[in-house]
Amino acid sequence: MAGFRQRVPARVDIAMVAPPSVTLFVDLSDGDGLVYDAHGRRECGSTVVGLVPGDLRLGSRAAGGIECLQIRLSPVLAVAVFGASTDLSGTVVSLEDVWGRDAGRAEERLRAAASWDERFTIAVDALGRRMSARPSLDPEVAAAWCLMLTSRGRVRVDSLANEVGWSRKRLWSRFRSQIGLTPKHAARLVRFDHAAHLLAAGNAAAQVAAASGYVDQAHLHREVKAFTGVTPTAVAAAPWLAIDDVAWPTSFADLTPSTSPIRQVRRSALRSHERRGIVSQQVPG
Repeated sequence: MAGFRQRVPARVDIAMVAPPSVTLFVDLSDGDGLVYDAHGRRECGSTVVGLVPGDLRLGSRAAGGIECLQIRLSPVLAVAVFGASTDLSGTVVSLEDVWGRDAGRAEERLRAAASWDERFTIAVDALGRRMSARPSLDPEVAAAWCLMLTSRGRVRVDSLANEVGWSRKRLWSRFRSQIGLTPKHAARLVRFDHAAHLLAAGNAAAQVAAASGYVDQAHLHREVKAFTGVTPTAVAAAPWLAIDDVAWPTSFADLTPSTSPIRQVRRSALRSHERRGIVSQQVPG
């Protein structure tokens, strides 16, 4: 999780390159707050962004600072928090639609908190209470997801099925029903995320295509377009990716199937960073 505060009194309009996670934005702004556009649909305030939301923009409705808490949940953890995430894939919905009255209560507590440290504690508590009331996903599905991360998406479905001891058909069915994507689509998403960060680091598209396992640069271009609606050049310049190494210093690939959900949102040493007019504080994990 990470806290963001915009310090420049101006309208915000940022292209968001969505990570391979279910992302919560808790709007803590004064006034008009946050706006999200995806697939021609607009949501305001606190929002949940599912896997592969496509062309997505984040903005504010009026001049002035914005403040929000962003929480990224791996699909494995998202199932424990929300239940099977099929309905969230490809969507942007209000947090209230997903959490009901608990969303408003959590938002009030977070707004009243005196520090980011206290906000992180409140968020961990809210997530923990939801996880304790929901079943987790199949350990085979969790293992398949982690294998995708460690291979950076360069793994075949047959190999995944062999690794977890299931038939290809069973893995396909259970993964799709619990994660919200087919194993093949999920692996494509993980590979794209790796490629997007290589582009943002300044690597040439041809080099990124080769390093990420794409057939050629045209193949990379098609995948970037499919996941974001923009070109590799636009992805390379996306401000969202430019702050990832500061706001999210650890990798989802560090998580293993044996890691308990609550430890995946553990509190650790608090850090504070400032870049491009954004203050970011985060709990690695």
